[in-house]
Amino acid sequence: MRKIFTPNSLSLAVVFAAGGLAASGNALAIEAASMDLGGVQFTPTLEVSERYDDNFREVGSDEDSSWITSISPTFVLAAKDRVNLYSLTYSLNSETYHDSRNDDNVDHHLDLDSHMEFSSRSRLDLNAGYDRIEQTADTEIDGVNDKFHTYNIGGVYGYGAKSATMQLDFGANHEWKRYDNKGSLNDDQERDTTSLSATAYYRVAPKTRALAEVRYSDYDYVLSSSTLDSDSTAYLLGVTWDATAKTSGTAKFGWSTKEFDDSSKGDADQSMWEVGVTWAPRTYSSFTLETRRGLEEGSEGAENYIDTTSTSVNWNHKWSSFVSSDLNYAFINEDYENEREDETNRVGAGLTYELRRWMSVGVGYQYKDVDSNVSGESYDRNQYQVTLTMGL
Repeated sequence: MRKIFTPNSLSLAVVFAAGGLAASGNALAIEAASMDLGGVQFTPTLEVSERYDDNFREVGSDEDSSWITSISPTFVLAAKDRVNLYSLTYSLNSETYHDSRNDDNVDHHLDLDSHMEFSSRSRLDLNAGYDRIEQTADTEIDGVNDKFHTYNIGGVYGYGAKSATMQLDFGANHEWKRYDNKGSLNDDQERDTTSLSATAYYRVAPKTRALAEVRYSDYDYVLSSSTLDSDSTAYLLGVTWDATAKTSGTAKFGWSTKEFDDSSKGDADQSMWEVGVTWAPRTYSSFTLETRRGLEEGSEGAENYIDTTSTSVNWNHKWSSFVSSDLNYAFINEDYENEREDETNRVGAGLTYELRRWMSVGVGYQYKDVDSNVSGESYDRNQYQVTLTMGL
């Protein structure tokens, strides 16, 4: 998953909301070997999966089901210069829908990352990325896939030694999102997003730091007729800790505002939070709790914004040196500004068996249920999957 440097980039906040079968995220992972290409390490991996999806369009009636074959190779070029790290990652995901061949698609992902340390007190992380994606689920028009691509460039500059009492982080990111659908479908969702953030950390214990954070995002929609252009600001206080009494995590609480350029639209302000805690009572077993509340972008002519609250719980257990399991549950409440409300429950389970250092096989199941107060928007979805992952 891409590391995008945005003011709301607490990675735990959106991972579980994105979905995915549990079998793909177990603690047991292959140890892929790398090839040395003159000081640059080249690491290829391949994931092949077969899954059955009984409602891949996520609709309440006339569901489409299919067996789906996915082939996902990933190629990483990485170089290290003392403490500085550089990497180029390319991956694609080719999906074949055996009962709906018009939905066959290939997604592409390209990332360039660097981590540079100029001194013990000064460091910089940079990321540039490109994604080209086709979606069959949750589309604007039933039966018509959404195609879009995004570009982003961003970074985080950190000042202060890791052992110092005070540390500062300054982040910036710019993302371009464009649709590739036929006609003008979803052109009103094309936008440029500029994000800035500043975070101050204060060490209150050897492994615990208090924090104060300010974020700002500017949403600029491409269509001149759009009324969704807005500025969002968030103010957060919290704490982050590492390996304290077998737990680690980050908790942030605060207030967010959203102001629209169009004076006819009502502005929004509300409380927000982002919490992620991992408890590892044993080295081979861990529990993770993640919860957040925030404002998501709306759509032209429907709602100005979506008040989203999400919570997930995950248990990962390593039964032996080659077998691990993963169980997870997620709940998402989406309160649309136009009085629509959706509640999503998602349950997943997975089991991974490591055949070799460089090869593993996994099985997974996921159930998703959406209950909406809008007619026709409620549905459920079952996915069953077998995955083979290989490296060198």
